[in-house]
Amino acid sequence: MDLDPKVSAETLMIAVERMVRYVRRSAIAGGLSTAASSALGRLGREGPHRLTELARAEGASQPNMTQLITRMERAGLVRRVADPHDGRAVLVEATDTGLEVFRRRRTERADALQSLVEELSEPEQQAVRVALPALARAIQDRQARQARQDCD
Repeated sequence: MDLDPKVSAETLMIAVERMVRYVRRSAIAGGLSTAASSALGRLGREGPHRLTELARAEGASQPNMTQLITRMERAGLVRRVADPHDGRAVLVEATDTGLEVFRRRRTERADALQSLVEELSEPEQQAVRVALPALARAIQDRQARQARQDCD
């Protein structure tokens, strides 16, 4: 496999965008919008959040997140519960139905990514298996550094 060291960041970005779009579109369980899928995914991975925290983490305004959560609540995917640490606050958590939709969507996305990887040559498959986790670690490290700087 010949890897061109001169591949531009823009070319890599286009490839990442195409891959993410393909994998996202492959998840159809629950018929969720991108925003609902993202919010449900966060709740499924990280557990309950305050509405304000969820809005901030998802890059949404509080009014838009409130409307989204209300729709998801009507669909039985999430519920609002009292914050056990602050009786005045409310947390949003995924219901059992929401968690099942989250798991099905994750499986659909994983299957879509796996089918793409299987179309590659063995060296390309190995490169993907090394590069994607490495990029994920770099993102996590960057976020941890940023969180530490925000606390200082």
